Amino acid sequence: MTDADELRRLTREFLAAHPPAGTERLDFLRARFDAGLAWVHFPEGLGGLGLPRSLQAVVDAELEAAGAPDNDPRRIGIGLGMAAPTILQYGTDEQRARFLRPLWTGEEVWCQLFSEPGAGSDLAALGTRAVREGDDWVVNGQKVWTSSAHLARWAILIARTDPDVPKHRGITYFVCDMTDPGVEVRPLRQITGEAEFNEVFLTDVRIPDDRRLGEVGDGWRVAQTTLNNERVAIGGMRLPREGGMIGPVARTWRERPELRTHDLHQRLLKLWVEAEVARLTGERLRQQLVAGQPGPEGAGMKLAFARLNQEISGLEVELRGEEGLLYDDWTMRRPELVDFTGRDAGYRYLRAKGNSIEGGTSEVLLNIVAERVLGLPAEPRTDKDVAWKDLAR
Repeated sequence: MTDADELRRLTREFLAAHPPAGTERLDFLRARFDAGLAWVHFPEGLGGLGLPRSLQAVVDAELEAAGAPDNDPRRIGIGLGMAAPTILQYGTDEQRARFLRPLWTGEEVWCQLFSEPGAGSDLAALGTRAVREGDDWVVNGQKVWTSSAHLARWAILIARTDPDVPKHRGITYFVCDMTDPGVEVRPLRQITGEAEFNEVFLTDVRIPDDRRLGEVGDGWRVAQTTLNNERVAIGGMRLPREGGMIGPVARTWRERPELRTHDLHQRLLKLWVEAEVARLTGERLRQQLVAGQPGPEGAGMKLAFARLNQEISGLEVELRGEEGLLYDDWTMRRPELVDFTGRDAGYRYLRAKGNSIEGGTSEVLLNIVAERVLGLPAEPRTDKDVAWKDLAR
């Protein structure tokens, strides 16, 4: 019996013991995690069975056919795609046992406290300080562009613990409780009218040392695990054919022949092909992940995702003409997730502008692809060996 056959048998036995129709959703998800069917490639006892990542599709297919509830992955994407892999790789046994189960079931939402007003594209220049006081770290600073901070219980946080060494070396990685005193979340209203992003102010926030991930001063290396997984999560999400932004445009083209022109037809064909190439490349990337951790290839996928979303949404507005400019929902909302395809063309056009910024700017990702994928010479970095405290800010 192959691993796939055995896993299929285990999943069916689990469904027999926990019939979806007669089991409360949260109880079902907790039991699924405990049975090792959450992430089959994770270790036993942490939601997995130590099997190849590719076998997750076997479990998912059986559960979907049985009408089982999922964990609403889009709502908890930061936890699933960024926090969990980092905790698995760098967390202690106690940290893994505490955080991974409620993260996967969606009981605890996570956010990411990385970017700052003066440290976005150059993240290593961050200035949020963490100072050791006994068994605690006292954190002061400001973070920005924090998705889901208004919903999150926990945050992955990087802060400067040593200003006397070059910027990449004096950073430490923490888990921050968003309900602790001194954590203030303020909404940032976007061009869409929504406020899915936030700025977060940290004032004398005390973080116990047992919520540190990795060694003191090694936070930049730990953060690379988070960032590589983030780019795969954003740019390499699994989609069906005509999934994502290309879907609404293709439907409009088929259903509204009066809108068609030869020029728009040629552009749509080109973008449809590019979207399909990106989708299949994402499948290939996920297959590569079976063999190990994500690498710089995720930067290329995220680059393609941002460019395609912006070009496709622009084409959709042109295709729809005057009606493509309509956008009648300027309500100040605090959404739990971003829905690109469930809104009108005007929303998609405006929201896609952020795709080339969030998750790493396109300019930075181009450098990553050039240096780490293509092997081109690195850009000159005059501040490489300069202590952070001596950098101009």
